[in-house]
Amino acid sequence: MNPAYPTRRAILSMIGATAGASAMYAAMTSLGHAAESYYEGPIRLEGDPKGARVLILGAGLAGMTAALELRKAGYQVEILEYREKAGGRCWTLHAGDSFTELGGATQKVDFAEGNYINPGPWRIPYNHRAVLDYCKTLGVELEPFNQVNHNALLHASDAFGGKPQRFREVDTDYRGNISELLAKAAQSGALDQQLSAADKEALMASLKSYGALDDEFNYEKSLHTSEYRGYAKWPAGGVTARPEPSDLLDFGQILQSKLWNNLNTGNLTEFQTTMFQPKGGMDRIAAAFQREVGDLITFNAKVTQIKQDDSGVTVTYIPSTGEGQPQTRQADWCICTIPFSVLSQIETDLSPEMQSVVDSMPYAGAVKFGLEFKRRFWEEDEAIYGGISYTDLPITLISYPSTGYHKPGPAVLLGGYSWGATAQEFTAMSPEDRVKWALEYGARIHPQYRDEFKTGVSVVWHRVPWVLGCYGLWREKDKNYDTATKIDGRIMMAGEHVSYVPAWQEGAITSALDAISRLHDRVING
Repeated sequence: MNPAYPTRRAILSMIGATAGASAMYAAMTSLGHAAESYYEGPIRLEGDPKGARVLILGAGLAGMTAALELRKAGYQVEILEYREKAGGRCWTLHAGDSFTELGGATQKVDFAEGNYINPGPWRIPYNHRAVLDYCKTLGVELEPFNQVNHNALLHASDAFGGKPQRFREVDTDYRGNISELLAKAAQSGALDQQLSAADKEALMASLKSYGALDDEFNYEKSLHTSEYRGYAKWPAGGVTARPEPSDLLDFGQILQSKLWNNLNTGNLTEFQTTMFQPKGGMDRIAAAFQREVGDLITFNAKVTQIKQDDSGVTVTYIPSTGEGQPQTRQADWCICTIPFSVLSQIETDLSPEMQSVVDSMPYAGAVKFGLEFKRRFWEEDEAIYGGISYTDLPITLISYPSTGYHKPGPAVLLGGYSWGATAQEFTAMSPEDRVKWALEYGARIHPQYRDEFKTGVSVVWHRVPWVLGCYGLWREKDKNYDTATKIDGRIMMAGEHVSYVPAWQEGAITSALDAISRLHDRVING
């Protein structure tokens, strides 16, 4: 084999790097962290439940979905909700809002009127059919959410002098260099055992097109490559209109920077075009559900005890404000959507097997930052309209608003979304320090941060009282998931944590639909 060309193993290793996100997706799917919804249309609960009573714990999307459909089927339904409003993690912070986290720190949202941030879910994939169907049925108006913006930025602290690079430049140069390497390997005969002569010819033609290669199958600085990666001088009209090609990034730096890690994210099925967001904030979905079932909800109800016997369920609760006497509610059945992180602290009559699953589930840490700036400098200065910039800094990303383009005055962007150990570090800080560090890190990507900043808020999910974490993390899911989905005496579990689409609203809704379908079968057929 000609040593001037990379070995097949080396070529496949480099190509495999581009599949990193896809490989991650496959692994996540097997662990239950990413999957397409199986929703096939509105649920039909046939048969007369003869007024059976169902008590639902939690007025998030799972609880309200269950309530909506059970009432339509003829059940007597009531919901107990810890908060003062419905929605759970389907939550939006609007101008004028305030919230108090565990530890007592209160943040007031001083955004300009109409601005908001979604601390929880912030986008809806096209294939989350249950969420989209309920949005349609309940009249929630949607607009596009821009996941991928080729003019957004990729940033690595120790690459290219710490200067952010345009997504399109990294993407084009990476693809072009990989295509050239593969083309040269094919020319050298390294792939002859894998390809027929006809396939080899087709491969060469496809690589030339895919990688923007020249007639010699080289990836070189040219007006042709600049059609994809952008120009040093953009074409225009008039005497000085002639375009000039842009310089290519050093391929070795691209490889070592690992900026390629985020090139494929938008190709994951859950992030592919088209994605959506509700107009005015994600809580428009919660508000629409609340319009339908709000009369069934008792708000500010902190559940302290769940007891069951052969005839039914009795739930004790106190005002979540801390003032008032314990009260009880009774029902024939209970659907519990309380996150296991909270349920594990409540006295229950669950079976030992179910209690073990509840007690063993940790919840992911996460932090989000809503930062408001005096003007849309990302649009005005850098022509970034929506999409996401990625960084190796602790904030991990910056997401730009997908609406209100060219609107004058203040605007809010998602100034960071971190998980794991990094989120724990932010959780230990005061809200003021969190925002300070989000600004410090963000300024390394957008220097305008310092002069344009107006106000900001942060939400660390382990300090959110009604969930104590962002989403459920399964341990030994193959063994424990079946236990969690069983009817446990008179109690059933539902929510994003009881799904194979965790951390998504789709998981919450489809979990509820599955739970009530099986409960209805039990009620009707015994």
